[in-house]
Amino acid sequence: MNQITETPTNNHAYSSIFQGTGVEEFKKCIQHHLMSFQGRDPDRAGDQDVYRALSYALRDVLMEKWIKTQKTFYAGKMKRVYYLSLEFLVGRSLGNAIINMGLMDEVTQALEQLGYDLERLRECEEDAALGNGGLGRLASCFMDSIATMKIPAYGYGIRYDFGLFNQKIVDGYQVETPDSWLRLGSPWMYERTSFMYPVQFYGHVTATTDENGRYRARWTDTEIVMAMACDMLVPGFKNDHVINMRLWRAKASRELDLRFFNAGNYITAVENKVKSETISKVLYPSDDISEGQELRLKQQYFFVAATFQDILRRYRKDNDTFDDFPNQVAVQLNDTHPAIAIPELMRLLLDIEGLGWELAWNICVKTFAYTNHTLMPEALETWPVDMLGRVLPRHLEIIYEINRRFLEEVALCYPGNLRKIQEMSLIDEGPVRRVRMANLAIVGSHSVNGVAALHTELLKNYLFRNFHEMYPDRINSKTNGITPRRWLLKCNQELSGLIGDKIGYDWVVDLDRLRDLETYCDDPAFHQRWQAVKLVNKKRLAKIIAATCCIEVDPETLFDIQVKRIHEYKRQLLNVLHVIHFYQRLITRPEEAVTPRTIIFAGKAAPSYVKAKLIIKLINSVAAVVNNDPRVGSRLKVAFIPNYCVSLAERIIPAADLSEQISTAGTEASGTGNMKFALNGALTIGTLDGANIEIREEVGADNIFIFGMTAEEAEYEKKCKSRKPWQIYERNPEVREIIDAIAGGAFSNGDTELFRPLVNDLLSENDPYLLLLDLESYLQCQRLVGEVYADRATWIRRSILNVARMGKFSSDRTIKEYAEEIWGLKIDR
Repeated sequence: MNQITETPTNNHAYSSIFQGTGVEEFKKCIQHHLMSFQGRDPDRAGDQDVYRALSYALRDVLMEKWIKTQKTFYAGKMKRVYYLSLEFLVGRSLGNAIINMGLMDEVTQALEQLGYDLERLRECEEDAALGNGGLGRLASCFMDSIATMKIPAYGYGIRYDFGLFNQKIVDGYQVETPDSWLRLGSPWMYERTSFMYPVQFYGHVTATTDENGRYRARWTDTEIVMAMACDMLVPGFKNDHVINMRLWRAKASRELDLRFFNAGNYITAVENKVKSETISKVLYPSDDISEGQELRLKQQYFFVAATFQDILRRYRKDNDTFDDFPNQVAVQLNDTHPAIAIPELMRLLLDIEGLGWELAWNICVKTFAYTNHTLMPEALETWPVDMLGRVLPRHLEIIYEINRRFLEEVALCYPGNLRKIQEMSLIDEGPVRRVRMANLAIVGSHSVNGVAALHTELLKNYLFRNFHEMYPDRINSKTNGITPRRWLLKCNQELSGLIGDKIGYDWVVDLDRLRDLETYCDDPAFHQRWQAVKLVNKKRLAKIIAATCCIEVDPETLFDIQVKRIHEYKRQLLNVLHVIHFYQRLITRPEEAVTPRTIIFAGKAAPSYVKAKLIIKLINSVAAVVNNDPRVGSRLKVAFIPNYCVSLAERIIPAADLSEQISTAGTEASGTGNMKFALNGALTIGTLDGANIEIREEVGADNIFIFGMTAEEAEYEKKCKSRKPWQIYERNPEVREIIDAIAGGAFSNGDTELFRPLVNDLLSENDPYLLLLDLESYLQCQRLVGEVYADRATWIRRSILNVARMGKFSSDRTIKEYAEEIWGLKIDR
């Protein structure tokens, strides 16, 4: 393992651009970009101008290193890894680039001498709106680890013009506004006009036979959209290794359709151009209507088709046949979104390259690997057969043939078992026939991995049980991880500095080295410094809450935080029920000693997810009552911070005392927010779900707060309903008080209908997320949290141990496992 012997702020010059005087050369480079790239007088430039000039200066260095990195790939004839993901939630690039390049001193000094502040410039950067949740953030962590571990790899996705949406809270409700993150352009992105590929849609298929009598197909009369490459560079940590994410932007096949233009129909010509370019306009269009579904399908095929043209271009440089393709190319499918790549590669090998079916299929299976990210059957992606056949007619033919051959294999393994054939078929023969993309991904890949130990076992024993029986070696576990560079070194500089002072900085690339912190877990002086760091971060977050929510919170209170996508299975509603209970305790038993809390929420609900948006409204309605009740004072405050994103997470997570990871057991595949909070010293309250189980194994059962049912118990209750929510409501007066307050309009100005859908769900025995069945255990656990927090020495000790024992959850470890166990690469660290 490479050892990091210097602190993050001490480094050598890493490029000829900065050799010699260093800071002076950097200043000249910034001034040069101000004038030549932006046409600005350096003496009159503002923060936005200097931010862009600084970014261009750093990009110069990155490009020089990227070119050298690519040359090593070709010179070494290395196997390449292609990570296909419809999301890359990269956040801001400036701070990450400075830290990973080891240029913090040079940049800070140069800016100070020019009269600028680095932190202020970092605020000028928009978050790159290329994802909307954990799947995209995981992909970005993986890119950082791949670069740091010098793996020859590329990320492939879409360059969206608009992100999911900007979230505003108006009268307690979520309001969506456009997320136009590229309105000023991005200095971190190269548009590669020399890499443009045609992508086909619609049309029809004509059949022929070749000279050997084999079936051949031609996909004709198609609509063409051009895919233009846009590269974002990803630096490894202080290792001169730079890789790239190649993101595709849709362009019209011609600037204007001259058939319409010459006929005088200019408007139609423009409309057709705009329609072609819609594919890369918006992240994840709503699929509530058929047009939204079709656009999402087109997005998925668009980036896959362009990517494989790029892969084949690179492969053909040194190869005349496809015999060695799986030995030189590994393709990882990040969830089912890129699964259309399987029939696409088959189409290329069969129709363009002229290979026979058996050889082409053997190449496909050896090339592809699939990562599953969900345990909920309803979340497994499917496409209507009619739609897929209209948009991608040749691909539907290929899927049918894959399915025919696969079901013959199933029939041989399970003679006469029609149920197996129905469940395992790639086609769901329901009222609307649909293609099951997860089944396609499993059949077409040599590896299928879950993202936590529990998740993988549930895949094997429940969700994909039939496939596991048929392919017992195919499903494996790769527990997710996070990059310590962004999620500790960058986002929590005070804590990183404290840790570095005590144990050095080797942990930045070897997170297991944090174990050395255990030596100090009972050191009173270290406790004081640890607590002081946390207070700095809490004061910083308190200012953000005051500015965005107009709520004054006390940094000395326990910061209880749940930030993630708003979804019923993540159970923000369970958290709200505790907030109401806590509030009622303060009002009805004011003499009772309680640990004061600030309870913080953040997260976006999908625009069409009515129930999730109603939960946001309830959170804000409860907050309005609690925060304005003089009987409560500073003992309880509730805040919902709008527009959750990566850069906001970097401020929220270091300030957390308590991390809420409370999904219904058996629903969360892994989670990575749980890892980020624990790595920054928060204690977890959570269910035995996803990676919470492995976190408990690592940090110790005494250093985490676990409540509620196990996955097995939750599954039993869903089926057998041995406990009814209404029985809990009737038996437990505390539960009844909470529900009655919501139902009676206590948080809706007397309106008893506003939150009626939530109350009905809570009391229904068909509640799939089992909130009331876990509520009593949750409330009891929350009381224990308050008691432990009141004992500061015990809490700080547990906080230190959480950080010290998070080594397993580095994305470097995860990527090493992918590389060696799935991609067939040997990693020397």
